[in-house]
Amino acid sequence: MADTAVQLTGVRDESRTPVSTRMSFSSPRRGATVSFHSINYSVKMKSGFLCKRKLTQKNILIELNKQFPGISLLFLDVLAARKDPAGLSGEVLIDGAPQPPNFKCLSGYVVQDDVVMGTLTVRENLCFSAALRLPKSICQLEKDEKVERLIQELGLSKVADSRVGTQLIRGVSGGERKRTSIGMELIFDPPVLFLDEPTTGLDASTANSVLMLLKRMVNSGRTIILSIHQPRYSIYQLDEEQLSSSLKGIEDRLVEEYKNSTSYKQTKSELERIVQGQEYSTRPKSRTITYSTSSCHQFNWVLRRTFRNLMLNPQTSFAQMGVMILLALVVGAIFFGVKKNSSGIQNRMGALFFITTNQCFSSISSAELFITERKLFVHEYISGYYRVSVYFLSKILSDVLTLRTIPAIIFSCVVYWMIGLKSTAEAFFIFLFSIVLVSYTATSMTLAISADQTVVAIANIVINMIFVFMMIFSGLLVNLPSVADWLNWLKYLSIPHYGLVAVEINEFIGLTLCDMRNTSGLEIQVCSTGKDFLSEQGIDYSTWGLWQNHLALGIMTLIFLIIAYLKLRFIKKFT
Repeated sequence: MADTAVQLTGVRDESRTPVSTRMSFSSPRRGATVSFHSINYSVKMKSGFLCKRKLTQKNILIELNKQFPGISLLFLDVLAARKDPAGLSGEVLIDGAPQPPNFKCLSGYVVQDDVVMGTLTVRENLCFSAALRLPKSICQLEKDEKVERLIQELGLSKVADSRVGTQLIRGVSGGERKRTSIGMELIFDPPVLFLDEPTTGLDASTANSVLMLLKRMVNSGRTIILSIHQPRYSIYQLDEEQLSSSLKGIEDRLVEEYKNSTSYKQTKSELERIVQGQEYSTRPKSRTITYSTSSCHQFNWVLRRTFRNLMLNPQTSFAQMGVMILLALVVGAIFFGVKKNSSGIQNRMGALFFITTNQCFSSISSAELFITERKLFVHEYISGYYRVSVYFLSKILSDVLTLRTIPAIIFSCVVYWMIGLKSTAEAFFIFLFSIVLVSYTATSMTLAISADQTVVAIANIVINMIFVFMMIFSGLLVNLPSVADWLNWLKYLSIPHYGLVAVEINEFIGLTLCDMRNTSGLEIQVCSTGKDFLSEQGIDYSTWGLWQNHLALGIMTLIFLIIAYLKLRFIKKFT
């Protein structure tokens, strides 16, 4: 059975005014009249091989008018202004007036897969929605009272302080999770509430309770438009109390009964009155996103939620630090107490190479930073919760401070003194700064690659291949001065190369390495300096030679972050 769009409308007030671009919170609750006329939607499809690729246009919706039953889910997105306006023509009217450009921010939309933060409680999710979707003119006390009233109306009092739940955290039931999603959209009293298959994944009893909740909302004066996939017969009865016993399919019977009902006749006459004298534009509709709060206010709430989510996800915070400490102890034990002789050169190089390379591969965990929350971000962004820049900065700060800086500092403190590297404060802090900067740059590159990906595994494969390639040109596995000129320039694209050169200069400058050699039966001490070793490696060990590596890493970090932001900014946000 195809998806069916159903309109549930409450008590109507004929003195309504058109929907404005700002919601009024002083007015009594009421629903809005939604009508649509001559809706057409087409998409451009590519076919054939690259050299003979053809671009064809496929019509999806053709001349749709007025009635809701029998409409596909695609049309629900058109009504909610969440479909790409390219290829869309016709008119959707709200209380007789054209949809405002920011209609998707003014209406509520509950997606099929509930997009709520599973690590937060039901109340915390609702408070987050209230903080960002209600204007700052409403004081915090009023927002809290509104949240509490909504919790009561939705029947969530018993689970208000329970976590919603994730794959690793047991949470509320499916019906309670769905009601939480509905509550996050109802928090600002939208004139129209759209629901994409609200019964998906619910058992018969839970699905029925959700639909009964929606029906109570309709009776209280809300306008609700939803799609249902293969609903039970009793659910259809919430539109019409009595259905024909015809042998036709349930969809056909629903349409037939609806056309014969007085409700249809009244709706038809009202629509004819609305469209009388109206002229509809065939040009693509404009879509804009408006916000109820300032950037600073959004940043405060999104950053707090992001940090709380990290702290309540032990597998991404505490577990990662535990693994880093264990790895540091293992590395420190292997290279413990390096000597100041020729074997010490090899051990130092091996330790420094492993440390810098490890920072690169450890950053791969950040690939899922935007991928796992992609649906949540897209939904909240186009609904007007926050700006892209706010979300981006919040995620970067939380990930960098919690999962990159702290583990890198702990790892460096353990391995530096266990290995026995240069024991001066200046050398230690230069080493620490270099390692942290390598971690930042590698993380930024990972984010730049994964920001527009939808599958974590694919992003991981690409990132791993790039890091392996970079590792070859880091300076340990191959003597870079001996590499052919047409390949040698690739070292400038290697993140571990800059990190390794920086820590090599920091460690070997001022170091004297001596060995006892037997020459003609005599034990002779042969010494060389760290500068001699750096010269053999073709490394510029001047002051500028050291800090140019940090500058290069800083520039690469900035470039990668800009790429990641632009990918996030222009990610496909329409269905």
